[in-house]
Amino acid sequence: MTRRNAGPYASDDPGELPGPSRVIVHPPAPAGGRRVRVDGEILGLAHHVVDVAEFLRRAGLEIDPADIAGSPWIDWRGVGPEHWGREPDD
Repeated sequence: MTRRNAGPYASDDPGELPGPSRVIVHPPAPAGGRRVRVDGEILGLAHHVVDVAEFLRRAGLEIDPADIAGSPWIDWRGVGPEHWGREPDD
């Protein structure tokens, strides 16, 4: 279930919810990990979807780590949620 400090109200559309609405998970850094940004503010460097869920919880958004990968309001830049380390060269 997705909540943003809004009681029982839940929606898959971040535009309908109070609190942070634009979640970006940037491509993996050269040394590993991915920056997580909400509404322009960097929340931290995640190394797993559990880290993303914790950063969002601290920002006022409760989301189950199992729901992170399929969330329509998280923009996975470069690669999807299964990639966290340095990407191999082609």
